[in-house]
Amino acid sequence: MNYKKLGNTDIDVSTICLGTMTWGEQNTQEEAFQQMDYALDQGVNFWDTAELYSVPPKAETYGHTEIIIGNWFKENKKRDKVILASKVAGPMRAYLRGGGNNYGIEKMSQAINDSLKRLQTDYIDLYQLHWPERNTNMFGRLGYEHKENEWNKFEDVLGNLQKFIKEGKIRQIGLSNETPWGVTKCLELSKEKGLPRMMSVQNPYSLLNRTYEVGLAEISIRDEIGLLAYSPLASGYLTGKYRNNQLPKNSRIERDGDFWTRYNKPNTTQAVDAYYEISKKYNLNFAQMSLKFCEIQPFMTTVIIGATTMEQLQTNIESVNIKLTDEVINEINEVQKVYPNPCP
Repeated sequence: MNYKKLGNTDIDVSTICLGTMTWGEQNTQEEAFQQMDYALDQGVNFWDTAELYSVPPKAETYGHTEIIIGNWFKENKKRDKVILASKVAGPMRAYLRGGGNNYGIEKMSQAINDSLKRLQTDYIDLYQLHWPERNTNMFGRLGYEHKENEWNKFEDVLGNLQKFIKEGKIRQIGLSNETPWGVTKCLELSKEKGLPRMMSVQNPYSLLNRTYEVGLAEISIRDEIGLLAYSPLASGYLTGKYRNNQLPKNSRIERDGDFWTRYNKPNTTQAVDAYYEISKKYNLNFAQMSLKFCEIQPFMTTVIIGATTMEQLQTNIESVNIKLTDEVINEINEVQKVYPNPCP
């Protein structure tokens, strides 16, 4: 396994992070336990979850993934072996403390305390803001239209997080689904006002979506606030399993196609086929090639993998051991020129 520092801290995290959002929906607790056991044995010490999970999010499964992780901690007594990341949800869902903004002190206090209870732990290593409260473009939306709304100002939210750090409930903080402006403002305010510093940004990044390279990549490197890349396999498209109109039984798209529309775009099929041909030409596993390309980026801290089977998990973790030659990388970049970010 490979490791990097989390932000400018002395915390070493594996460059493969165990994603957990399928647990309690596509995966049972028993299957989740098997994944945690195996991942930890392979040196994966970084796990990511959220109060919102399982996904697709539903009122009846809200918090279930954290419950499963907490049950594993209780049974295995290995909490100290894991760098655990979770998230407080942004606005939008009524079953999350009545909906609306969630980053005020009262709602954040309830969120962190509820997560700690479900996780059966005294602290969370990395606590992230799941998405912005303000009106801004997220999840691939284009055509930004500036429209102000009520939202908790960054300095107030950082002050809330400072309180939780002082109480020992969280160690470090991070952002998710954030823009260059949002990341920069948080870093500026932390420095100016002596508030906690964001150490990571959890945004999408894959062969089908390299938009992080525009703006945010420079911030990550210059300010030591690395990317935690989610959806590096584009909901399975970059494994090749949906090629030629295939729709495997119990796959994410087969189960919840109406929810996972992000990668169903005009040039997805052509781009996926082109990348697949590169993997075939160089005798590489397509999923491993896709993951390794993410891992080697200089702005990357970790690549968050999500697996529903042990075979998928083993393949994904093994990606750290492959090498991409200059020829492979050059051919990947040529495809990007033809199909630039088909799924932003």
